[in-house]
Amino acid sequence: MNKTLLIAAVALVAALIAPVYIYPVLLMTILCFAIFASSFNLLLGYAGLLSFGHAMFFGTSAYITGYILKTTSISLELALLGGMLVSTIMAALVGLLAIRRAGIQFAMITLAFSQFVYFVLLQASFTGGENGMQGIPRNALFGLIDVKDSFHFYYVVLAVSALALFLFYRIVNSPFGEILRAIKDKEPRVESLGMKPEQFKYLAFVLSASLAGLAGALKATVFQFATLTDASWPISGEVILMTLLGGLGTLSGPMFGAAIVVILNDELAGLGEWALIAQGVILLVVIVFFRRGFVGEIAALLAKWKKPAKSEAEVTA
Repeated sequence: MNKTLLIAAVALVAALIAPVYIYPVLLMTILCFAIFASSFNLLLGYAGLLSFGHAMFFGTSAYITGYILKTTSISLELALLGGMLVSTIMAALVGLLAIRRAGIQFAMITLAFSQFVYFVLLQASFTGGENGMQGIPRNALFGLIDVKDSFHFYYVVLAVSALALFLFYRIVNSPFGEILRAIKDKEPRVESLGMKPEQFKYLAFVLSASLAGLAGALKATVFQFATLTDASWPISGEVILMTLLGGLGTLSGPMFGAAIVVILNDELAGLGEWALIAQGVILLVVIVFFRRGFVGEIAALLAKWKKPAKSEAEVTA
């Protein structure tokens, strides 16, 4: 426990001083995608549901948040909650149909809904079509605190991200999280105990979409624009890459995966389509050599090192 607190304290200090040395917008992008990847990890890593359309919640929330900020004088935190709420309602409706299926059928249903949402956003008058929604303002936080400067806004994004990731931690370490793991491993066994797995998976789907919506809302305020790319299937593929790269079913894995992919995209931005090829190569390497992701593989190695040491101590005793 002391080690965990020490690591958390070091991470907090590093996060607080990071914008002094690193471009704040890059750091905020990493935080937004860390929330997004964690939301997807909740769905796939713990509930065992593969979604190919998670970007519909991310992108829709970005547009809704931007529209609220552009057309009203409402405070920033309420606009973020508005985008998050719309994503939650959308997930509640999509989940009624999608959650009745599993495996590739569930994945294809979510992809179909995602393409439908993408088309609606393309045709809607308030989104700006292919040009996207430009000039999204950062209204004052709580109606009082000016956050127009990216350096100051970073700390707002950091605080929201910390709360979101703590919520994710509490969900997966609650009795609800344990039931999700049991459903993923042996769903018939859970059903035989009198529980209804569909209800738990439905709730996990809605919670995951809510966190994805929060990530999209934050991203729209960070860059002050929203585009169709945010709701497109490549973003759904990118969040899958982040989760697998970091470590599926781990707490910190998606955060590391998000940081790696965002930094790679930033460094390879000038290469155009070669950036996508690089992502494909990385995914292939991870699947073949690091099946548990980087964090998962490191945790497995540490467990192997501790186990022989413990066995040797028991023999000596």
